[in-house]
Amino acid sequence: MRAGGKKELSVVTVETDEGVEGNAFLSRPKHSAPGLIEFLKPIVVGRNPQDIGALWWELWKMNRTASLAAIGAIDVCLWDINGKVAGLPIHRLLGTCKEKVPVYSSTAYHEKMENYAEEAVRFKEMGWSAHKIHPHGDPMLDIEISKVVREAVGSDMKLMLDSMWSYQYEDALRVGRAIEDLNFYWYEDPLVEEDIYNYVKLHQKLDIPIMSTEYAPGRFYGMTQWITRYATDILRGDVAVTGGITPLVRLCHLAEGFNMKCEIHHGGNSLNNVANLHVTMAVPNCEFFEFFPCTGSNMYGLVDDIQFDNGYVQAPEKPGLGYEIDWDLVRRDHVGTLE
Repeated sequence: MRAGGKKELSVVTVETDEGVEGNAFLSRPKHSAPGLIEFLKPIVVGRNPQDIGALWWELWKMNRTASLAAIGAIDVCLWDINGKVAGLPIHRLLGTCKEKVPVYSSTAYHEKMENYAEEAVRFKEMGWSAHKIHPHGDPMLDIEISKVVREAVGSDMKLMLDSMWSYQYEDALRVGRAIEDLNFYWYEDPLVEEDIYNYVKLHQKLDIPIMSTEYAPGRFYGMTQWITRYATDILRGDVAVTGGITPLVRLCHLAEGFNMKCEIHHGGNSLNNVANLHVTMAVPNCEFFEFFPCTGSNMYGLVDDIQFDNGYVQAPEKPGLGYEIDWDLVRRDHVGTLE
C-alpha cells in the first residue's frame, strides 16, 4: 500500500434539469475518469435520475471498459440526488435498521511490532472495542505481531487480522490456527481473491470466521459460489470496489438471506465512506464501520468529516449523503475539469 505523498482526488457531479446536484468522490481520476466520460456519461445524460436500478444495470454492463469505482461514483451521485429530492438521508430511502454502530480502528503498515501494539492500546484507552491489523505479509512475523498486540490489549478487545492476500494455503493455515488460539474475531483475505479452491480447504480446517470476497471476480454476481461452496463466512464489499450503493445493498441482502454478515470495507476516500455509512445503517447484518487507516489520512475534502464518539459512529441526519464538500479546498487545489 502506498504511504505518504500526494494523491489526486476528483469530484463527480451529476446535475438534474431542475438544478439538484448529486456528488461523489472518485479516487485515482487519471485511471478512472476518462472511462467515466467516454462510456458512462452517455448512459446517464437525459435519463430520469430516479431510475437508479435501470441505470445501474446499464452502467454495470460497461465494467469491461470503465472502472467499478467510476460506476460506483455515478451511482452514489444518483442516490445523493434522490435523498435531496426526498429531503431524507439515503439510509432512510434504503430502510434504516439502526442509528449507530461500533467502529474499528484499522492499521496502516508499521515497521515495528511495538508500533502495532501502541496503536491498539491507544484506541482501547479511547473506548474503542475492536481493532484490525494489517501486518507484513510474512507468516511467522505476522503471527508474532498478532501475539504482541493481543498481549498489549488483553482479552477484552476484539482483534481482526487482514493479511491482504499474502499467503499460500499452507501458511494461511498456520497463521489461521495461531490467531484462533489468540481469540481473534475474524481472519480476512489470507489468500488471493480468485483462489476459491484453497479458501474451501481453509474454511474446512479453521473455526475462526473467514472473511473474503472484497475483490472476488464478478463482485456481486460472483458471490453465490463463495456462499454455496462454503468458501467464506462473511461477505465483503464497499461502494468503490462493488460499484455503488445499489449493488452493495444487494450484496448485504444476499448475505442476509443466508444469515451471514456482510462487513463493509472502507471506501478509499471520505465521501465514499459516507456512502458506506448509509448502507451500514440500512442493513441488519453489518456489525462495524471501518476506520482505515486509523491515522486519519483518508479524511479529506469535506467541511466536516465523519465523527466518532467513544468507539461508535452515528447515522447521518441530513438529506442525501448529508456531508458538505469543502469547495474552497477544491477550487484552491483544482487541477482540471473533464466534461
